[in-house]
This record gives sequence, structure tokens and C-alpha cells, in this order.
Amino acid sequence: MSPSSFFAQEVEEANDGMGDVSDAFQEYFFEGLKQKSIENYELALAALQSAEKAAKEQPEQLAVVHFEMAKNYVKLKQYDLAEQNLKEVLQTQGERLDVMEILYDVYYEKKDYEAAIPLVEKLSKRDEDYKEDLANLYQRTKQYDKALELLDELDETWGESVYRNSLRKQIYTATGNTEGAIKNLESKIDKNPKNEQDYVNLIFLYSEEGNSQKAFETAQELLKQHPKSTKAHLALYKYYLEQGLVDESANSVRTILEASEITNEIKIKVLEDFLRAIQIPANYQSALGELTQVVIAQDKGSFYYLLGDFYRFHEDKELALSFFEKGTAIDTDNFNLLKNTLLLQIDRHEYEKAVALSEERLEVFPAQSLLYLLNGVAHTNLNEFNEAIESLESGLDFLLDNPKMERDFYDQLAKAYTLKGDSKKALEYQNKASQIEISN
Repeated sequence: MSPSSFFAQEVEEANDGMGDVSDAFQEYFFEGLKQKSIENYELALAALQSAEKAAKEQPEQLAVVHFEMAKNYVKLKQYDLAEQNLKEVLQTQGERLDVMEILYDVYYEKKDYEAAIPLVEKLSKRDEDYKEDLANLYQRTKQYDKALELLDELDETWGESVYRNSLRKQIYTATGNTEGAIKNLESKIDKNPKNEQDYVNLIFLYSEEGNSQKAFETAQELLKQHPKSTKAHLALYKYYLEQGLVDESANSVRTILEASEITNEIKIKVLEDFLRAIQIPANYQSALGELTQVVIAQDKGSFYYLLGDFYRFHEDKELALSFFEKGTAIDTDNFNLLKNTLLLQIDRHEYEKAVALSEERLEVFPAQSLLYLLNGVAHTNLNEFNEAIESLESGLDFLLDNPKMERDFYDQLAKAYTLKGDSKKALEYQNKASQIEISN
């Protein structure tokens, strides 16, 4: 959004909350908005201070001014003054969500986590996404029991996540009492063996300690109590891999990938672990075939990428490319997936496909110099030298401090001009390429 668009939007929002205002107030206030929109924060504050005087103690007008002043103070990293102005707004306007959200940001920047907690407790009642922030704040203020209780609640409601597992690990490390945490969970399970999350947390602790046998036994006990539990397989797949039971591990991985309550980030890590453990794909064609069908059913670009990368590593480029192409067809914003698809298409001499895909995705990534380079390479190999030169010269405009890629561009331009028969231009780019020094 342009500065003028920001200004227009803020004018509209401000008008909604001010009621009738004097000409002087309006002139100063909108001058403040204008200066803020072009990032002249000191001038914006000067105008807003004049608007504050012109408001003549009108509560609604003062609230609007103080809110805008706070935004400018945040931009200038003057967090104490921002806090002061936001509190003044809350005193007269009540618990406005937009004001509370900015005040939370201010407290976080000031590292005033104690002050942030009561605010975020209120925010979390309006928006449950703030509960994860609240758990983080409890951890930062050493309120570990509250943090763990909230993390368990979130896992139960939203499913497990890498972030919350990491936060839980930080708490156990900080308290230095993993053994105590294990005993506490074992006691809770004895009292209430139906609580699935307690088993999951215990499995996590055993895994962190490297005690895969106990993690495996706990997962088996979880399946006895909850036969349909998918989370138990987060321990089982890893244990089976360590024991060399690849088919059994594949069955657990398949269960995880098909589980709606397990997040994609967890599924990706599990699939990555499984594929990394397989050294000779031909030995496990049955297990891989079944997992491949699950991945296709999931229809996620990140899953296709893992399979493609696995088969590329094992030199099955045809199969690798088929997965990359499926992935990039559904995940148009994944540049890493796109890059690997194009590189493999060129490697396999599928130049028409590389030209079509790179030109299509230049509409999504118009400033990615690598796409122009690969497009130029593909055109050159199709003997389309004018198109290659146009793409390569365009890509140079987007190149930022990358000597190796810059030399690649010059080398490709020299090649295209040579094949076109323009030896003068070819020599010019050869000389440019030779002058680039690439540090080790």
C-alpha cells in the first residue's frame, strides 16, 4: 500500500471516531496523519501536539490524538511515551482491542513481560491465538506451571506443534528437573489414564532424554487406552526406524500423514526423518509406494518436495522431477520448489517445459534474477537466441550482490551471442565474466 493510501485509510478511520471537530483541530490532526504517512514522525508529533491543544479537553478527540501519537512514538522507538499515550486512551475509551494490541507490542519491545501478562490474558479471551503468546510470557517470567498447563491445553485443542514442543523443552531445561517432570506425568497418568495429552508429553520427555525404549512403551500404553490415537505414532515411527523395522515405521508415518489433528509442520518433519533413514530405496519399494499414495492424497507441495528431493538424492531424476512438478503445480508460492523443478527440467533437457514454467512464474516472482537466468538457458538450448538474450539482459537488472550468478549471466550471454553469430557482443560478455572475482 502506498503512503497516500495509508493516509486515506487513516483519515477515514479517524473521522469515524471524532465526531464534530473545530477547523483548527482538523487541520493539525490531518497534518499529523499526513506526516506520519511519509514517515516524518517528529513533524507528525508536532502537529498532533497542536491538535491536542485544539481539542480543548474533548475526550473523544483527545483519545484519537493520543492513539496517533502513540503510533508515532512506537515508530521512533520511544516506548515509554507510547505506553503513556495508549494508557490514556484506555482510561477514557475502555478496553479497545486495537489499542490493547499495540500496547502489548510496546511491552514486548520493552521486555516488560510482567506488565504484558494481564493485558494478554484479556486479549486471549477475545482471540485464542493470543494463548500461545501468553504461554511464552509465562515461560519468560518463570511461571512454569502456568506455562505448561496452558501448553497442554493448546495441544489438546489445536494439536501438537514444533513451537510449543520447543517452548516446553525450554521450560524443562530451565527447571533442570526432567526427572521430576517425568514422575509428575507418570503420577497423573496413574490417576487418570484417559488423558491422551499426558502420554504425549511423557513420550516427548523420554524422547528428549534419548530413552526410545520408554517412549515406545509409553506409546504402546497410549494405544491401549486410546486405540485410535494418532499421536502415539509420533513415537512409534521413530522407534521402529531405530530398530530397522522400516515397514512398521512406514505404517506409523502413514497414520501420521493422514491425521487431521497433526499439523503439517510435524508431518513434514516426520516424513523427512523417514526418508533420510532409507539408504537404498529399492529395498523398500512396497513401503515407499504406500507412502507415495498417501502423499498424493494429501496434495501438499511441501510433501511432494520431500519425495522429489529424496529421489533426486538417489539419482532417480525422472521420478524426482515428476514429484517436483506436481508440487510446484499446486504450491505456486514455493520458490525453492520452483527452483529445483526448473533445474531438473534443464538437467533432463526438457527445455520447452522449463521455458513455459519460468515465464509463468515470473508473473509471481518478477524480481527473481534466477528465473531469468534459467529461462535464458532454456531458450539458448532451444536455439531461441533473441529470447535468451532478452531474458538474460532483463535479469541482470534484478541482480543484487551475487558475483557468482553475475558471472553465470555473462557466461550465458556470451554463449547466446556466440551461437547467434555476434562475436563482438560475445567477446564483451566473456571479458565481463573473466573480470569477476569470486571469493572462497
